[in-house]
Amino acid sequence: MSAKIPRSSDNDYTDAMIEERQRFLEGKSGAQLKHTKHFSFDPASMEGNCEHLFGVAQLPIGVAGPLVVNGEHAQGEFYVPMATIEGTLVASYNRGMRVIREAGGVTTTVVSEAMQRAPVFMFKNARDGRDFAQWLRDNFELLKAKAESTTSVGKLLEIEIYPNHNMVFTRFDYSTGDAAGQNMTGKATFVVCEWIRANYPKLRTYGLSGGLDTEKKTSFVNSLKGRGRKVTAEITLPKTVLENVLRTTPEQLRNSHGINTLAAYMSGASNNAAHPANGLAALFMATGQDMANIGEANQCSVYSYVTKAGDLYYSITLPALIMATFGGGTGLATQRECLELMGCYGKGKAYKLLEIAAGLVVAGELSLVSATRTDKETGTNEWVDAHEKLGRNR
Repeated sequence: MSAKIPRSSDNDYTDAMIEERQRFLEGKSGAQLKHTKHFSFDPASMEGNCEHLFGVAQLPIGVAGPLVVNGEHAQGEFYVPMATIEGTLVASYNRGMRVIREAGGVTTTVVSEAMQRAPVFMFKNARDGRDFAQWLRDNFELLKAKAESTTSVGKLLEIEIYPNHNMVFTRFDYSTGDAAGQNMTGKATFVVCEWIRANYPKLRTYGLSGGLDTEKKTSFVNSLKGRGRKVTAEITLPKTVLENVLRTTPEQLRNSHGINTLAAYMSGASNNAAHPANGLAALFMATGQDMANIGEANQCSVYSYVTKAGDLYYSITLPALIMATFGGGTGLATQRECLELMGCYGKGKAYKLLEIAAGLVVAGELSLVSATRTDKETGTNEWVDAHEKLGRNR
């Protein structure tokens, strides 16, 4: 019979319990734990973030910047921490930020907000489902009050309603303040569903998560309706800046975006960008975000055109950017420091962080798309050369 992992029902985050698990793992595996044992923060601060705690995973954190953001919430220069094990990544984003600086900064806009929980309600037949859908519309204010009784921050903005067969799929859309809000919306929607179950006799049963929130994965519904926050970052890049810094032209970049869009259409990809997940994952890791939300945050669309003046207008919209500056992993010691580097820790800072993140994505896109082009005269490729120089662990 396998031995159980040591744990304490009274306090599982003491030094003694952590050391017991370390000895248990060393005895079971034969490995010697040297680095994972050592950390500088109070293990009690991990309660609510990790179970069976035995140590930490140390990751390199680089910094890129300054990133110039002309946002409504993020304004000025920011040095962006990026946790990554991929050589060339920070250097590439740093180069993209230089382009943004020389172009006068990237303009960012938080367009909309909606964190979902998506219950499905089951009925005897489609007619009962249709009638319930109308009942939901007629009683929205009552249901809104029930949901908001569970939270001082969350607000129920809308109930999206999608009847299908004898079921009614829904998306309860909330604003969630500075928290990502998945747990907040789960509790609020559960209270509403239980009230409906007790007060709507024709309801046969319901599922709290019917899947239409498409949590932690890309979807067409999120590209249209959004999840978390929808953020757009846009910039007009002077032709001279592109030529001097990226050794490319507006026409060449616009052509690359067109090819990427066609490839995305052919492959069924969720975006026509080059690599938004790279920068977002590095920022998520550094600042204590839920890493699985990259599944949604990676979804985006790129739009660009050459202006009459011969410059390049470039825009990216991220419809499902889920980030927090309060709660979850943001309060952990290392992650809090990274948020503080950007002035983004605590309440009232979430939109600021979102705008920085969107600007970061633009920097990475400009740098990578330019680097993948092969110079006909020299026969060199910046992407290959950079990985040879910086990205190979020799």
